[in-house]
Amino acid sequence: MEGSVNERLDFGKTEYGCKHYRRRCRIRAPCCNEIYSCRHCHNEEASLSKNSFDRHELVRQDVKQVVCSVCDTEQSVAQVCTNCGVKMGEYFCNICKFFDDDAEKQQFHCDDCGICRVGGRENFFHCKKCGSCYAVGLRDNHLCVENSMRHHCPICYEYLFDSLKDTVVMKCGHTMHQECYHEMIERDRYCCPICSKSVVDMSSVWKRIDEEIEASIMPEDYRYRKVWILCNDCNDTTEVNFHILGHKCGHCNSYNTRSIAPPVLPQ
Repeated sequence: MEGSVNERLDFGKTEYGCKHYRRRCRIRAPCCNEIYSCRHCHNEEASLSKNSFDRHELVRQDVKQVVCSVCDTEQSVAQVCTNCGVKMGEYFCNICKFFDDDAEKQQFHCDDCGICRVGGRENFFHCKKCGSCYAVGLRDNHLCVENSMRHHCPICYEYLFDSLKDTVVMKCGHTMHQECYHEMIERDRYCCPICSKSVVDMSSVWKRIDEEIEASIMPEDYRYRKVWILCNDCNDTTEVNFHILGHKCGHCNSYNTRSIAPPVLPQ
C-alpha cells in the first residue's frame, strides 16, 4: 500500500516543466490571470511586450492558483495535487510558491532573503549588511557593501538578487555575474565597473610599468612636470611626476590612478 502511494506521488517526476524548472504544475499569474510554466516564463514573455505599460514581473509570493500538469486540475497552491495525488514538486516552498522536481539542487528557503536559494543551507550564510546569502568561505572574508546584491549586474544589467546565474563577490565588495566577471577579465579589464578598484592582484603589472617608465625618459619639457592624482585602489591623493605611461600612487604603489585638479588650500 505504501509503495503504491509513493508511486503515485512520484508519477511523472522530471517529465514536466520548462527550460527553467522541472515541475508537475503550472502557475496562474495573479497580475494578468494567464497560465505559465513558471514566473521566469511569464517575465520573459512580458518583457517582450511592445506596450511598455504591459511589461511587468510576477511577484512569486502572490501566486494563489496552480494547474496540475498531470491531470490539468486548477487548485490552490499545495505540494500534492488534490485531484490525482501527484507531488507537483519534489521541493516545495509555500512562502515562495515554488516547485522543483530537481532536488539535487539542494534548495532551501532563506528567511532573511525572503526567497529560495540553491546549493544547500549548510553551505551558505546570510550577510546582514550585504543583504544576501554568500558561500560560507566568504564569512569574515569579504568586504561588506550595503545591499551589494540588490542591484543590477554592471555588465549585463540583470538584477542580481534573484538571478538564476552564479555571482562573484569582488575584492572591493561589489558583485556581478560570474560569467560577466570572467568575460571582463578575458578582455583585459581588471577594474570594478562600479568603483574602479583593481579586482585582481596587479603587483606584477605595476612592476613591469616601473621598469618601462625607468627605461622611457620623458622629453625635457615634461621631465619636471607635476600632476595630482587620485588612486582608485586606496583613494589617496598624491602629487607625482608626470609620465605618459602612468602615474604611480605614492601610498600603495598602484598605477590604477587618474589625474585630478590640485587640492584647494584653505585661505
